[in-house]
Amino acid sequence: MPLIEHLREFRKRVVRSAIAITIGSVIGWIFYNQIITSLASPVCDLKAAQANGADHCGSLYINGVLGPLNLQIKVALLTGVILSAPVWLYQLWSFIAPALHRREKRYSVLFFVAATPFFVFGTYLGYTILPVAIRVLFGFTPAALNNLVRFDDYLDFVMRTILLFGIAFELPVFLLTFNLIGFLSGSAILRPWRIWVFCIVLFVAGFTPSADPLSMILLALPLIGFYLLAGAIALLNDRRRAKKIEFPE
Repeated sequence: MPLIEHLREFRKRVVRSAIAITIGSVIGWIFYNQIITSLASPVCDLKAAQANGADHCGSLYINGVLGPLNLQIKVALLTGVILSAPVWLYQLWSFIAPALHRREKRYSVLFFVAATPFFVFGTYLGYTILPVAIRVLFGFTPAALNNLVRFDDYLDFVMRTILLFGIAFELPVFLLTFNLIGFLSGSAILRPWRIWVFCIVLFVAGFTPSADPLSMILLALPLIGFYLLAGAIALLNDRRRAKKIEFPE
């Protein structure tokens, strides 16, 4: 494919991803209050505070004239990115697919089917550990001090954590897909396992919004386990492929 065609293909995939994110953002904008109520629950009961007409909720606060508007826009955009993840992940794969053979393109459907539940599981895990991680982090506050947290900073931390967990759990999907199309062998995946484990830990330490050991461990351990599992499945697939070549039907 010529360079211009690659650029046109890239533009098409970006536009489709942007449309999906926009639709997801509109949903996030409409259900904004329900979203922030759910995400704020580890720190305060926002729904009860709103029902009682309270002027504050725990240690969370918003400041600035544009603070409330910026907060709603940020939550809507991040919600759009999370909700539309299956779409833009598929668009990313589809941008690579034209370079594959006809048989290899069949795995695009397999990638889409596997990528979605893994992303959902990752985001669910990130959402599940948030209350524990936040309590651990707040536990470092000295007894004589109040820890006041800007609501937009808090929700930015929460949404980025959920998104990061979802993206990180796509690692085994990419590894297995590359193995199925013949780009990576199982031995090539598992041989440098020490480097992979180090890179996973480094990635988690560098990109996890919080620096608490609990969040990093809860993200690193499943990723390492999924990496080893993906390598083992890739080895089995290589053996099956080798037997098929040696003893063709």
